[in-house]
Amino acid sequence: MLDREGFRPNVGIILLNANNEVWWGKRVREHSWQFPQGGIKYGETPEQAMYRELEEEIGLRQEHVKIVGRTRDWLRYEVPDHFIKREVRGHYRGQKQIWFLLRMVARDNDVNLRLTDHPEFDAWRWHDYWVPLDVVIEFKREVYQRALQELSRFITWPANGERRHSSRYLRQPHERRGQNGNGNGGGGKAAANATNANASSKAVAVASKAIADAAGSSKMVLAQQGVTRKE
Repeated sequence: MLDREGFRPNVGIILLNANNEVWWGKRVREHSWQFPQGGIKYGETPEQAMYRELEEEIGLRQEHVKIVGRTRDWLRYEVPDHFIKREVRGHYRGQKQIWFLLRMVARDNDVNLRLTDHPEFDAWRWHDYWVPLDVVIEFKREVYQRALQELSRFITWPANGERRHSSRYLRQPHERRGQNGNGNGGGGKAAANATNANASSKAVAVASKAIADAAGSSKMVLAQQGVTRKE
């Protein structure tokens, strides 16, 4: 669904925690970072699309957040031709977005990046409100800057400028595995659990360091234990 100028209606989401830090997601198999966003379907309002995209991309539902504010008008960005499918070139120009500022009232471990078969993100972390735009794909940077500036008026900042920071590393919950009916005794199970826990801890540590080094942050939530790729 395009408007007369060739822009697709879209919503963007800036999600805050209690410390006014923003949810910052790493795109699957890339070292670019971005906020959740997605297209508005025919018949949807921007708010309805926002709640749908929130659940599809990061697993949070309407009861997990509160709306703090939204942009007054559409913010537009054009997409370079080499990112546009050949069959829509000449018609599609880019996105026009309404941005929402949300406050998360759920727990960090309510975030689920694997709710769909085609996830947008493979890791996430909390970041200071003014995110580093150099890790955002270039053609979106101006819109990010404008959205952050416009929505910052809804935030009450501490008078002394102090901010609390969390250094916890969290992992996405894995699907439950079936019981292993091999009849091992309690000692064997304890040893296996200890071995698995040690291996998992090492995998998470390696993954956390690789992605944190790439993003320049020590606060990361990994979507899976085996994320160790570093480009």
